[in-house]
Amino acid sequence: MKIAKIDVFKAELPYSGGVYRLSGGREYPSFDATFVRVVTECGIEGWGESTPFGSTYIAAHAEGARAGIAEIAPSLLGQDPRHMDRINETMDGALIGHNHAKTPIDVACWDIFGKSVDMPVCDLLGGRTINELPLISSIYAGEPEDMRARVRVHREAGYMGHSIKIGGDPVLDADCIKACLADRQRGEYFIVDANGGMSAENALRLLRLLPNNLDFVLEAPCATWRECLSIKRTTSVPIIWDELAQTEEDIVSLIAQDGANGIGLKVSKNGGLTRCRRQRDICIAAGYTMSVQDTTGSDIAFAAIVHLAQTVPEKYLRCILECRDMVALKTADGDYEVKNGLIKAPQAPGLGITPRLNVLGKPVLSFH
Repeated sequence: MKIAKIDVFKAELPYSGGVYRLSGGREYPSFDATFVRVVTECGIEGWGESTPFGSTYIAAHAEGARAGIAEIAPSLLGQDPRHMDRINETMDGALIGHNHAKTPIDVACWDIFGKSVDMPVCDLLGGRTINELPLISSIYAGEPEDMRARVRVHREAGYMGHSIKIGGDPVLDADCIKACLADRQRGEYFIVDANGGMSAENALRLLRLLPNNLDFVLEAPCATWRECLSIKRTTSVPIIWDELAQTEEDIVSLIAQDGANGIGLKVSKNGGLTRCRRQRDICIAAGYTMSVQDTTGSDIAFAAIVHLAQTVPEKYLRCILECRDMVALKTADGDYEVKNGLIKAPQAPGLGITPRLNVLGKPVLSFH
């Protein structure tokens, strides 16, 4: 089996809530998505998606992802898409870094692999667990009572996890956290996420302003390793790393420095399912908990999230991101029904999705 063709599509994904707000005044009314279709000589096709969170979240942006794919794709023609480590070695040889460009190709190859052997991707990634996967909401930064109301809406939909975005002002952030946790139900899990937007000083001021009995974890408080490590060594609040944990090397260094209690494992940010499989195993060996997410994305990105999360043992998995809730465009169909805030990976081969070609339109790039 050999790769005969690689097509690249793009689509604008409007944010379903109007404007998404992060720390530092970052605002996102929509997200520029890239989709890849890998086609084999025998006619099997696989799909992947890469949707960066704008250009100010990490060092990635959509035009860069497509430019990266253009660098990589010619070198993959004629290769066996089921040889995942070799595919990733070839991509690394053609382009250093640029995880967002490599992710959709990697995911598409896993989709092909599953279809070629009539198995779901999660079974190929190590085998599915029996667990239902709990969803986490994404509550953008705002006024305390508004954020509390948005948590309530997701709670009523069955969500047991909530990612609370904060903006950098310790007093306002403390009020937002207290409001969002005011109605906390038994079993709920709260991530307070600064997306690297706080100084170490402000992060410590924030923690001192909060009551001692609030149950949450603090994610990505600061933009640099030094600052985040200083927070971890100062507080008893569990610390989760996200933006600064992108590679296996990052996670190994993080463990060696005892810098965190868990990570946010995001498929596009962390380089695709092949790399995430390795990073999952490193985290499990270290006793780290994980949330399985993506930067953002539509149905195809969500399928990859679900299949990866379905392989994480229950004691290490905190929640998964329902990124489809964040965007107002449906790009694919599949058996991905959420029931009471829980989901399981489908039994269909590969990712188990059928892209909506009428939505994706014609390829913007093609290699054959």
